[in-house]
Amino acid sequence: MTEDINLIDGLRERIRELEDKVEALRISRRVLMNLIDSLENEKRETLTQLVNKNEKLQKNNCRYAKALMCQNLKITKLEQELKNFSAST
Repeated sequence: MTEDINLIDGLRERIRELEDKVEALRISRRVLMNLIDSLENEKRETLTQLVNKNEKLQKNNCRYAKALMCQNLKITKLEQELKNFSAST
């Protein structure tokens, strides 16, 4: 009888320990899920910033390429005029 009572007390203690561990795991899971959410939000924000920056750089690059083409066209015209002027004199 005493052995049964000791066994029951031991099992109850073990159940309490396991319940505490389960609770600790639940808390840990919540913390990890919050961290994952934070990281996902940060990643999303960073991606949005990088996409915006990339679009801005592409627009600037396009503007720069157009400006270079215009300058190149002016240089070509001036070279042609110089050749025509040299040929006429």
